[in-house]
Amino acid sequence: MVKSSVLIIEDDDDSRRAIANLFARAEWKVLEAADGDSGIELAIRNRPEVILCDLLMPKSNGFQVCRTIREQLQPTKIIVVSGRDYAVDRASALEAGADEYLLKPITWEVLCDVIDRLLPIPRRPGATKSSEQLGSVPPRLKLWGVRGSLPVPGPGTVRYGGNTSCVEVRADGEIIVLDAGTGIRGLGLALEKELGPETIKLTLLITHTHWDHIQGLPFFPPAYNPKNLIRILGYEGARAGLGTILAGQMETPFFPVRLRELPSHLAIEELKEMEFHIGKVKVQAKFANHPGICAGYRLFTSAGSIAYMPDTEPYEALKLQLARKDGIDVDEARNFAGAERDKMVEFLRDCDVAVLDAQYTDEEYERHVGWGHSSLSSVVQLALDANVKRVLLFHHDPSHDDDMIDQMIEQARSLVSKSGKAMVIEGAREGVEILLEAKLPAR
Repeated sequence: MVKSSVLIIEDDDDSRRAIANLFARAEWKVLEAADGDSGIELAIRNRPEVILCDLLMPKSNGFQVCRTIREQLQPTKIIVVSGRDYAVDRASALEAGADEYLLKPITWEVLCDVIDRLLPIPRRPGATKSSEQLGSVPPRLKLWGVRGSLPVPGPGTVRYGGNTSCVEVRADGEIIVLDAGTGIRGLGLALEKELGPETIKLTLLITHTHWDHIQGLPFFPPAYNPKNLIRILGYEGARAGLGTILAGQMETPFFPVRLRELPSHLAIEELKEMEFHIGKVKVQAKFANHPGICAGYRLFTSAGSIAYMPDTEPYEALKLQLARKDGIDVDEARNFAGAERDKMVEFLRDCDVAVLDAQYTDEEYERHVGWGHSSLSSVVQLALDANVKRVLLFHHDPSHDDDMIDQMIEQARSLVSKSGKAMVIEGAREGVEILLEAKLPAR
């Protein structure tokens, strides 16, 4: 039997402690909750392999617990334990996300049999690549998908690449993936080749759930290996929760494998705070001017910071357009836009590498105000004002071939040259890897 962690959600103290003692004797790590809400909180925070859940409890009942946990912790096995032997209860529990329904009283032998069946592959000690091993590699980022809107493979996109948004960051013992566009498939294959039989442990940060930022997730090979640990973080979508949206693109009409059927240990967590940590890496988030709920991230590593803002639009043109249309005071609109731009400048201030939305030329942007993306000159000036050291022009428009992107890069470099600053400008290109150089202490 897998000897790992179990969460027991049961409002009857005596019953809960009796079951907890059985697991503790078998050397399981045991977590306990006396009501449904506490159980959900513990489950999301600790991600146990197995949850035993009563059906009738205060606050959230067993059905609600199953639905909430199943949406956010796909591979965790949920065993509902109830004194009620009604067929409708059993069917409803399984429909809500339970893996098994057992009647009280239960014996340790029955529990062992069920858990052995639900968890057929034991976790091997030491299978995860250690933080020390990953931490010995200098912080770096690698581009796996650089396109916006939809993938555009073909002879015209060979040099810069045709896959949609996905960036890998290795820093301070962590593997952090920014977005899950079609580029994530290549990343997954590379991780499997690199780590072999070892457990792949990573955190996926989703900026938003527009399709070009999530459409590669169903094709991410590590998600199909039960030994892997994948944590997905992002903010709630405009109309549904993060887990619901990610599961929706894998429902039966669209994909043959449902999200909850992925065998990896996959945990989906909706972010509430704008600053948090992934291991030793501090992360700051900022909401972008883009349709729906969309955020960018800045990662602070031991060798410098990386900003990732793939979908955002400057406020001024949009606000002035709306002001003229709706009769709003133009000066107020301009002041609002200026204040929002100042916030973005501060978010990017002194960043070492910034991956920024530069989807449109200035001429194209005039026809796409309100679409949620930046013009070339606006993003260059933004980065200059923020004293960014290196900019990767990102989220290439699907209509832009390699030659067009070359031209945009030259235009951007010309703007930098005229400014008199030394900021480096490059076009985001699939396969490019950038090392962050550790800063020497001042003498």
